[in-house]
Amino acid sequence: MEQTASEFFHNFRQEVMAGAEAHGEFQLSAFMEAFSNELIETGFIEDFVLCHYRSQRGIRIDGYWFNDEGVLDLFIADFESREEVQSLTQTDVTAAFKRVENFFEASLSKHLFVNLDETTPEYGLSREISDHEDIFKVNFFLISERLLSDRMQSVEDRKICNIEATYHVWDVSRLQRQRSSRGQKEALDINFKEEFGNGMNCLPAYLGSSSYQSYLIVLPGEVLATLYGKHGARLLEQNVRSFLQARGKVNKGIRTTILTEPEMFFAYNNGITATAQEVEVEQYNSSLGIVRIKDLQIVNGGQTTASLFHTKRRDKASLDGVFVQMKLSVISPEDSEIVVPRVSEFANTQNRVNAADFFSNHPFHVRMEEFSRRIWAPAQRGAQRETKWFYERARGQYADAQSKLTTGEQKRFKAEYPKPQMFTKTDIAKFENIWDDHPKWVNLGAQKNFAQFAMRIGKTWTKSQLNFNELYFKCVIARAIIFRWAEKMVSSEPWYNGGYRANIVTYTIAVINELCHRADKIVDYLRCWEKQEVYPELADALRKAAKFVNEDITHPPEGISNISEWCKKDSCWERIKNKIDQLESDISLRFFETLVETDIQKDEQKQAKKAQQIDDGIDAQKRVLAVPNQKWSQIRHIGIEKQFLTEKEAGIIRVAEQIPNKIPTVKQCGVLLGVLEKAQAEGLM
Repeated sequence: MEQTASEFFHNFRQEVMAGAEAHGEFQLSAFMEAFSNELIETGFIEDFVLCHYRSQRGIRIDGYWFNDEGVLDLFIADFESREEVQSLTQTDVTAAFKRVENFFEASLSKHLFVNLDETTPEYGLSREISDHEDIFKVNFFLISERLLSDRMQSVEDRKICNIEATYHVWDVSRLQRQRSSRGQKEALDINFKEEFGNGMNCLPAYLGSSSYQSYLIVLPGEVLATLYGKHGARLLEQNVRSFLQARGKVNKGIRTTILTEPEMFFAYNNGITATAQEVEVEQYNSSLGIVRIKDLQIVNGGQTTASLFHTKRRDKASLDGVFVQMKLSVISPEDSEIVVPRVSEFANTQNRVNAADFFSNHPFHVRMEEFSRRIWAPAQRGAQRETKWFYERARGQYADAQSKLTTGEQKRFKAEYPKPQMFTKTDIAKFENIWDDHPKWVNLGAQKNFAQFAMRIGKTWTKSQLNFNELYFKCVIARAIIFRWAEKMVSSEPWYNGGYRANIVTYTIAVINELCHRADKIVDYLRCWEKQEVYPELADALRKAAKFVNEDITHPPEGISNISEWCKKDSCWERIKNKIDQLESDISLRFFETLVETDIQKDEQKQAKKAQQIDDGIDAQKRVLAVPNQKWSQIRHIGIEKQFLTEKEAGIIRVAEQIPNKIPTVKQCGVLLGVLEKAQAEGLM
């Protein structure tokens, strides 16, 4: 049964309080983190940095994010840890946006930062805004724990100091709708008649009996650039948004064509491929026009789209006469999780998306989920029962798993899977990339970091799936324990002034990892797993490393004011590594004595791979045995007739046809699983 707004509010309030306690942070920070995580997952924002500042002059800010394209997101919170749900009025909204606007305007005028402490996040942000000549758009976000009044009118976009400004209100009811959508993001709704005065001419490219609609459209470059300027990366299907590494960079060939031969753009460019949930068409005199598209997602052509926008903006280029061909497929929400990634994979040939289907249905995620539901973690100190770590491979799984349970069943579920032991795809990307020598990517934001992780893991999976075994899972959890302990530790240190925690934690762990590399050893992950905590020697080293990192990053080179931006640069990590000798002498020898020899680690990994190989063999046999004998016979006959089976495969199928009198070997089962994939491609499964 669906929760009422009041029930959702109270549950969310408990979640915020529990999160604040678990991570050793203020409730306001936990509140903003919960909301920002939702916005990141759904593609509304790229990432988020906490930055709490308020003054007597009606100035306030609670967070921000700069992206690569000259867009700045600024956040203000409406949070007082209210015990009952209350209404958010038009007056409240206007007043809140005015405070965050004041911060932006005061920063642009270069008057604000001169009165701020140079070591604080607000100084770095204000100084960055004043120095940032490339800001062309600012998105203001009001994040509220209240319910937006039904009488509230929308806040119109406008310009502030000649910079385009948009306004977005996220209240608890909008958060509830988003979470209850079971992983589906809030769809864009584009009305071409309202925005551009008329529909877009199109040609139907499907038969009436087709299971889905498709259209060919000649889209004016001006329209595409305008849509990208308004909606940004939300137009890009998630894989493209994650893997397109050219964000903010203009393709030179596209730019040259626009500037010198705009009339040839249609002939030279490959066009774009897109999907939508729904389209509305209208019949004109002799043609058909699309007047509305719901959830337009560009799955191939992200660079074309971004390049049109940036060439227009930076070069003041006219896009008159520039047209782009678009192939648009209408995919229902029910089919989107399976079909859209496939469209993305098959459409991306020029800029190959190496792990285009690295979504929730990728075998890596499925295996991690299976481990998390099966493997019990040892009881923590003082606890009487074991627990599990819940891997949320698809957004909303943790809540969905409880949605149909009784109150008593929910209590047992949370005892088995405590909320602090839930982790997501972006979490695992953070945990792993830091330890695998990629701290810079973690600081670049959740989307870019996940893209880097996905490409790396995708290649490793293709090379050998056996690397991802129970030992790997336990090490991932150990790294999660270390990461979350470090977050709590930094917040409680006397030298911590409330800013840059994410950057400090990232580089703190990276520094410990670097010290391990130099000793040709690794942290004792299995000790962390067995105890479900950070052991004392490692805890002491992390504390000293955190203080060392904080001292270094809060003193960036001359000319750099925003510490979060400094932490994204390769030179930041290089400077830290060059100073590690200063820290090493301060680390206790007992820490180095706890480290595990790499030879021991290799032996453990070798044994884990063997165990995984046995498990994979058993799983393969189970899947083969689940297929009826007559289905194997059908596959063999049709496969020989259509010539998609080899002679070897046909011979092994004859063994499968004799189950249970004859059981295929593990090796034969591997071949038979490949046969099932071929059969599925032929429509036989």
